[in-house]
Amino acid sequence: MSPQSTPERRLTPLKRPLNLRESVLEQLRTAIITGEIAEGALVSAPTLGQALGVSATPVREAMMDLAREGLVETIKNKGFRITAMTDKELDDLAAIRMLIEPPSMPAAVGRISEEGFEELERMADACLVAAETEDLQEYLRYDREFHHFVLSHIDNPQLTELATSLRVRTRLYGLKALAETGRLSPSAHEHHELIRMLRAGDGAGAERLMREHIGHARTVWATGTDEHPEAAGTNE
Repeated sequence: MSPQSTPERRLTPLKRPLNLRESVLEQLRTAIITGEIAEGALVSAPTLGQALGVSATPVREAMMDLAREGLVETIKNKGFRITAMTDKELDDLAAIRMLIEPPSMPAAVGRISEEGFEELERMADACLVAAETEDLQEYLRYDREFHHFVLSHIDNPQLTELATSLRVRTRLYGLKALAETGRLSPSAHEHHELIRMLRAGDGAGAERLMREHIGHARTVWATGTDEHPEAAGTNE
């Protein structure tokens, strides 16, 4: 059995509990990215707060954060509308990510300390556990933090923040189906494979893997199948 799969290893990832605002933000972000809250829907902070069992204040604060991320837009005197994304817009996001994330992988080689790799292992383990337990909120959280942490080692903060913001704006409507059928775990395992390549100094391999990983966002993660959304007929 590999070290990553031992029960003790899987109990290490959680670093700190989220505060209320962070918890609300993560839950709402996940609901939008996975399509649980439909694009184009008009929502209000009091209504969402009631559904979440919290006051409107942390919801309103979270929605303002999501507006800055491009996931919602503020509608005066009405609330917030979930931003709609066409297939073309999502293709464009993926294309930009392809231009900046995979070519950055060789630059991370040799810059991650042993402590850094241990942190990446914890995040990758947490992501895998979330995939296996169908916890999409934790899966997306640790996936985002994992890739942000890797990119933070290339000494280009603007690129790191841009890549993270593009990742957040991507819609992954097939993620729930993949988790329910046990097909999300292989994608989670790619984090461990990326760590292995970076440890081994295989920048070219890490670049290829990142291209495949991003490609999932417009095929299997978007639709639950290997087809592009247009072929699968998910959007008009």
